[in-house]
Amino acid sequence: MAIELKIPEVGESITEVQIAQWLKAEGESVQKGESLVVVDSEKTTFELPAPDHGRLTRILHQAGDTVPVGAVVGHLEVRNAEPKPAAGIAEKAAAQSATGTEAKPRTTPPPAVESRPGSSVSPAPIISEDQVEPGVVREKEPARETERRNEMSSAVRAKPEAHAPSRKTDTAAPPDAASKADHARKSQDIDKPVGSARTSGPDGEGEVEVVPMSMLRRTVARRLVEAKQQMAMLTTFNEVDMSAVQTLRREHQAVFEQRHQIKLGLMSFFVKAAVDALKQFPQLNAEVRGQDIVYHNYFNLGVAMATERGLVVPVLRQADQMSFAEAEKAISEFAARAKEAKLKPEELEGATFTITNGGVFGSLLSTPIINPPQTGILGLHTIQERPIAVQGQVVIRPMMYVALTYDHRIVDGREAVLFLRRIKETIESPARLLLEV
Repeated sequence: MAIELKIPEVGESITEVQIAQWLKAEGESVQKGESLVVVDSEKTTFELPAPDHGRLTRILHQAGDTVPVGAVVGHLEVRNAEPKPAAGIAEKAAAQSATGTEAKPRTTPPPAVESRPGSSVSPAPIISEDQVEPGVVREKEPARETERRNEMSSAVRAKPEAHAPSRKTDTAAPPDAASKADHARKSQDIDKPVGSARTSGPDGEGEVEVVPMSMLRRTVARRLVEAKQQMAMLTTFNEVDMSAVQTLRREHQAVFEQRHQIKLGLMSFFVKAAVDALKQFPQLNAEVRGQDIVYHNYFNLGVAMATERGLVVPVLRQADQMSFAEAEKAISEFAARAKEAKLKPEELEGATFTITNGGVFGSLLSTPIINPPQTGILGLHTIQERPIAVQGQVVIRPMMYVALTYDHRIVDGREAVLFLRRIKETIESPARLLLEV
């Protein structure tokens, strides 16, 4: 029985997707739940799993094709599907029962073969030259069966290695030069984007490679350009002493991890600090809608994550109601599923503010771009030990630069600077989060 592989619904506003890569080839066996194809949409990349055990019999749309949501992209032949009874068998059985005659199955006697001394007759459908002499069959064997066996024997003589056992041996014939070259090319290009092409550079200076953008990358590019064109973006900076947070993590890490089965990271502190600051400066938790300003009385924080296929921003919904452990678990789960391209489109929608951490890659300072229609984004950076002045003394402290990019249309410089200063105060004195001061 064949099952149609269809593109599922991936969001209200998404009407088409792009086939990024087929993970299985036509004719390959697959297990239930095993990923068959990687699909790019405007918001995320996901994998289409096999609905049942079987074999991928047909691929209708190749990698690089753009298809509408709901389209059939392939066929899966379900394994162990019961064959339909031949037409007329039930009628014949009924007729024989009515006449009192017992139905006797009509069978063809198995062909007799002469085996060479020391060999055994195998029931395998493919018969090798060493197992049977071609053309030796019973006189009553149907002519079509004789012809089939003769054709198979001729094929065995012509190319016996085609029917060799599938197990690997050290005595296998080495591939020819063309096969080696083809295998090397496929190994090098297996991770290349679909549709990429190599060509000579200008004036023969060297080789260039032209790679088409994925649907996700095109969407990210378009939205970032729109943000720059439509918003009055401005960035303000500050620096934070991370000593208090590092001390808390060092002192309570073991107990925290034992109780919650998750490590106490840095992001949960900044999630808590951001929620605290957003409550005091609601302009940064708002959006411009036409001639109106829409203030959100809830706190859905987007956490930017880099993947091999592009940037994704899963959302911590109702972040103000999350504990440190819940925030860490949610971020860790999002990161794992983003890496495996298993984020759901609805998990990427509805953020009211975003946090991005370039520090994990070593970024010292940056100016993040707002994700419309939000009005602010908080950028975190790498922690470096630097000399600073504390009470008239020069000391070495772990310092981090933080950046806030905001939409100057509805957020004034005063609110932006005070927002970032509040983040600094909360991180440098985490007890404020408990005392709400």
